[in-house]
Amino acid sequence: MKHRFIPFLTDFGLADDFVGTCHGVIKRIAPDAEIIDLTHGIAPQAVLQGALVLRNTLRYMPEGVHLAVVDPGVGGARRPVIVRDRRGRLFVGPDNGLLVPAAEAAGIESAHEIANPAYALETVSRTFHARDLFAPAAAHLALGVEPAELGPPLSPDALVRLELPEASFDDGVIDASVLFVDRFGNIQLNLTREDLERTGIVPGTRFELESAGERYYATAARTFADARPGEIVLYEDSYRNISIAINRGSAAEMFTMQPGQHILLHPEQP
Repeated sequence: MKHRFIPFLTDFGLADDFVGTCHGVIKRIAPDAEIIDLTHGIAPQAVLQGALVLRNTLRYMPEGVHLAVVDPGVGGARRPVIVRDRRGRLFVGPDNGLLVPAAEAAGIESAHEIANPAYALETVSRTFHARDLFAPAAAHLALGVEPAELGPPLSPDALVRLELPEASFDDGVIDASVLFVDRFGNIQLNLTREDLERTGIVPGTRFELESAGERYYATAARTFADARPGEIVLYEDSYRNISIAINRGSAAEMFTMQPGQHILLHPEQP
C-alpha cells in the first residue's frame, strides 16, 4: 500500500449504518488500510465545523488519504474532488469548502475531479456518495492509484472556499463569531490569544460578555480549575482557539448560541 492510513470524518453520527458501510467498502478494496475514525459527530450539514475540525486535527494524524464527508449538496452540482497538498497528503470529499482549510495548511499542490466510474461502485446513489464514490476513491488512492486516474485536473483556484468570519475591534470591544459548539457545550470563537491581548484581556482579567443584548461577567482563565463552579470562563483550548465555557456547566445551554452568532467582549474599564 502507498497510503496505509485513512482518517475519516463525517456528520453521520453512529446510530445508523452509514459509517460501518463505508468501512466495509474501503476494506473490500483495500483490506490492509487502517481507518481512523476522526469523528462522526460533526453537526448535520455543518460544513464549516467539519472543515475546522479537519484542519485543527491534521497535525496529529498520520499522513495518508483523508476522507471527509459533510455534504448537504449531495446529488447536486457540487463536484466530488481529490486535493493533494505539498506534503503528499490526499483529501477526498465534496467540493464545498470542507477540504480546503486543511489542504491549505501545507499548500495545495493539485486537485482532481472524481469522474472515472472504474473507481466507484457499480451503482452510485444520488444521496450516498460517501459509500458509492468517496469511500471507493479513498481506498484506491490508498493502494497507490494516482489522482489523475480518477478524473481530470482542476485548478486549485477553482475549488470552493468557505468564508471564515473575522473578528472586529472597535474602541476596545471585540465583536466575535461562534464557530462551533462541542458536546460539552463549550463555544469556540474566531479568536486567538493574540486577539485578546490586543484589548488587554489576559488570564485573570474580568470582562463583560454580551449575547443577544444581555451582559454577563466572565473571567479569562488558563484552565477550568482557575474558576469557581458555575463561573463563565474564556480560555485557550487545545487547538489554540479561544472558547467560552462554564465551569462544570454548559455555555451553549446558557446562551443558546449557534454557529455564526455574534458575541461581544467588553474589557472591564479601569
